Amino acid sequence: MLKTHGCGTLRAEHAGQSVTLAGWVHRRRDHGQLIFIDLRDRDGLVQVVVRPNEQPDAYAAANDVRGEYVLRIVGSVVERSEATRNPNLATGDVEVIARSVEVLNEAKTPPFSVIEDDDVNELVRMQYRYIDLRRSSMLEALELRHRLNQYIRDFMTGREFLEVETPILVAATPEGARDYVVPSRLTPGAFYALPQAPQQFKQLLMVAGVERYFQIARCFRDEDLRADRQPEFVQLDLEWSFCEEEDILNLLEELFAGAAATLRPDLTVPRPFPRLSWHEAMERFGSDKPDLRYGLELSDCSDIAEASSFGVFSSAVAGGGRVRGIVMPGGASLSRREVDAFTNLAKTMGAPGLVSLQFSAEPSDATEDDVRSPVLRHVGIDDARRIGERCGAASGDLVLLAAGESGMVSTVLDGIRRELARRLDLVDDSVMQFGFVTDFPLVEWDEDGRRWDALHHPFTAPQSEDAALLDSEPGNVRARAYDAICNGFELGSGSIRIHERDLQMQVFELLGIGAAEAQQRFGHMLNAFEYGAPPHGGFAFGIDRVAMLLAGTENIREVIAFPKTMSASDPMTGAPMPIADEQLDELHLRINPPANGQLR
Repeated sequence: MLKTHGCGTLRAEHAGQSVTLAGWVHRRRDHGQLIFIDLRDRDGLVQVVVRPNEQPDAYAAANDVRGEYVLRIVGSVVERSEATRNPNLATGDVEVIARSVEVLNEAKTPPFSVIEDDDVNELVRMQYRYIDLRRSSMLEALELRHRLNQYIRDFMTGREFLEVETPILVAATPEGARDYVVPSRLTPGAFYALPQAPQQFKQLLMVAGVERYFQIARCFRDEDLRADRQPEFVQLDLEWSFCEEEDILNLLEELFAGAAATLRPDLTVPRPFPRLSWHEAMERFGSDKPDLRYGLELSDCSDIAEASSFGVFSSAVAGGGRVRGIVMPGGASLSRREVDAFTNLAKTMGAPGLVSLQFSAEPSDATEDDVRSPVLRHVGIDDARRIGERCGAASGDLVLLAAGESGMVSTVLDGIRRELARRLDLVDDSVMQFGFVTDFPLVEWDEDGRRWDALHHPFTAPQSEDAALLDSEPGNVRARAYDAICNGFELGSGSIRIHERDLQMQVFELLGIGAAEAQQRFGHMLNAFEYGAPPHGGFAFGIDRVAMLLAGTENIREVIAFPKTMSASDPMTGAPMPIADEQLDELHLRINPPANGQLR
């Protein structure tokens, strides 16, 4: 073997042993008559000492090595003296006296330091990912993901779930985002799609009698990217026959809490996980994935605003919108410029502006000095005080109000709430606060105002007590759907599924999918439902996002070995890239250039 021990595994009990090590030069220090090499491999690093008088050949070889050279070293483990021990290093009680130094491969100077976690441009890091992954923090992220996957497999197997692989080349179906498509060489003009999720296959496995299925599945969605989203991602996918919502949520709570306790025992995971209906989450926090580690809840002031003489407020309510507010404790002392910073933030999220009310003293009928606001003369002191009381503002507090369309107001105040928590130092990074959001609407009106869209996916079952409203009031139908959230992130979603053909067809028709189209796209599922489909439900959560939170970062790319950029490209391999004309001809494809005529 090229090595007998890992560099980071050597301890005092190995003293006196002959070892063969192999790894990378982490650091080299030349002290004249001694050369010190910190040799690094996946297990860690150890100090190697090369002495010219004892081993001149080894010393000559060590004299020429540089950082990131790959070496093989044969030597003896000795204990360091008390004065030279390094308590900050796992191998700090020992060192290796080299008898031979063999250069297995030389190395160019890397584009950035592997030793320190310097602030390196992310594109450079991704271009040289094989260098970046040598950093201890990145290696730890890969190890954490491995342990998370291992925990998930052991957990699910221990509860009699069967791991089943499902196809990667599938038929294109509406799942909520754009598909990545793959042309078929054998069927010209036809395409496969890469799965956004194994949704249909896992339901068909339930019809097949598998009863309990799971898979660590790779999924693909062609959608706009952000810090917690990638075009290809990995999720735990599970499906369960003869279960209710409560069974799945209890299973997930046990899984999440157990994984956190195993992988990050230093973190606090409050239990039981709080459960909020979708309506409650939106009303209290303006978000269906609120960070529950702190309060800062929203207040509805629409009834006060409706009768207000302030046109911005009254017109917002008259147009079907809302006026809602949030309190910043102690915010009355902020300067005008500091308050305006919140307004500028709101504008980036779609609001025309914010209204601020600063309560500097106890309310008094005798003076208006207790309230300061750029629009106080429009709002009026009485309405301002009523709004402050509604929001729970105390002396010294700031109230920030947003007015307009309900969805926009929620989005803006959710963003303001997160910024307030950051400024007030309310975010406790030692806590993983999980929760569940339930009772989502089954459908929502699409952005173009033309039709109903499924809020989750078209296979989600409606609440049984709401099913009668599918034809008359579909917007009021609640779904048997649920999301898992943690620290302000959505981890995943699930639902009890439709398992009856007639109900599935009714939902398809509501979504504008006619009988012919339904049979063409989903005939395999509709047919399967006629052969004894059991009641079933499931869930899927993003392993990348869970790993991200366990690693203590807010960038999903930090826990993925080879991620894509925000433009869905890979700086290391150059993907995506054009293919040869011969391949296009073989696939019966022709490129239609964009309007500017420029292709990559």
